[in-house]
Amino acid sequence: MNSGKSGRNDGWAVETTAVHAGEPVDPATRASSPNLVMSVTFAPTELTGFSARDEKDYEGFVYARVGSPTVRQLEEKLAALEGAEAALCYASGIGAVHALIAGRLSKGDHLLMADTNYVAAAELARDTLPRFGIETSFADTSNADEVAEAIRPNTRMLWLETPANPTMRLCDIARLSKLAHAKGVRDVAVDSTFASPIGTNPLALGADFVVHSLTKYIGGHGDAMGGAVIGRKHELDALNLEASVHFGGVLSPFNAWLILRGAATLPIRMRAHEEAAMAVARHLEAHPAVKRVFYPGLASHPQHALAKQQMRNFSGMMTFQTHEPGVEVARRMVKELEVIHYAVSLGHHRSLVCWIATDDIEKSTFRHDAEQLRRYRGYAGDGVFRLSVGIEAAGDLCRDLDRVLSR
Repeated sequence: MNSGKSGRNDGWAVETTAVHAGEPVDPATRASSPNLVMSVTFAPTELTGFSARDEKDYEGFVYARVGSPTVRQLEEKLAALEGAEAALCYASGIGAVHALIAGRLSKGDHLLMADTNYVAAAELARDTLPRFGIETSFADTSNADEVAEAIRPNTRMLWLETPANPTMRLCDIARLSKLAHAKGVRDVAVDSTFASPIGTNPLALGADFVVHSLTKYIGGHGDAMGGAVIGRKHELDALNLEASVHFGGVLSPFNAWLILRGAATLPIRMRAHEEAAMAVARHLEAHPAVKRVFYPGLASHPQHALAKQQMRNFSGMMTFQTHEPGVEVARRMVKELEVIHYAVSLGHHRSLVCWIATDDIEKSTFRHDAEQLRRYRGYAGDGVFRLSVGIEAAGDLCRDLDRVLSR
């Protein structure tokens, strides 16, 4: 059991962990809330080297790019929420994605990634990594046989995202982690942003790393960007030198302080997100203007059984299709929605919706081959509306959607 200095106790319920992990009472000031420490440099208590490589086992702070007190508190909270040894924070979600991939892979290594996932990660894998000699390929990670066939002798990382953005497709983390490790894959990484730590804990299911965009559910208020990589301490210690000190995309203490504030209410917000999302999903599924709804909590979701097995909370994310051309509905949304904001991003306390046209995202991002495109269109058709349900009253959200769906 770990308690005291870190403000973490392994016997706590998740609600208590969200409030108290990483936030002990300040021993000097007796402050109950976490301090915001903006200092870039710190006066060490003992002689240290000039390079971060020379700091060795020094536990204090020297320079904020290596570590700082407010960011450390957030890292301790995130590790506790995921049941992990350690966490590292970065300036954005894609900053965390890049830190893990570029910090763990080298020229000649192979990255196997889900064929449909977060846009920035998909474009990083398709456009940037090959320029540095990292091989990339893509598979339908809901199909374990396809994943097994796609693993190569030099595959060093399997990148999963569940639920996937924007299809809401799931993958079996436990099965794929076991499969990948048995075939010699060193790292299984899971982007669990849509699920949050309240919905799924990938490390407990056999993954090596979990990634979150802190901008989304964990921060929860749409006012601070951040990202995190969570896993084993010795691996993150090495990653800190490579991806934090050398790449430099570290999280601002001010953003860490804002995200700490948001994370404290994560469990109760996720309950509210799920409750409202379930009501909205059922309403949309019965709506004559709606063709199809993808929400893991609905029995109609193709992988609902896996969702019940793998997710403790179904989150607030869904996609849906309309009978009317989506672009026409989207134009009305921009002008007429009153409660829901037509905007990108997700996981905030307010509801957000956006139209993702299949032709557009295929051209800009996914660039699927013929078979992958056939499968994607099987889910998405000509496009989907991605809806992030906030914590507003479900009835108000349904009436707002009815205003733009019914003509």
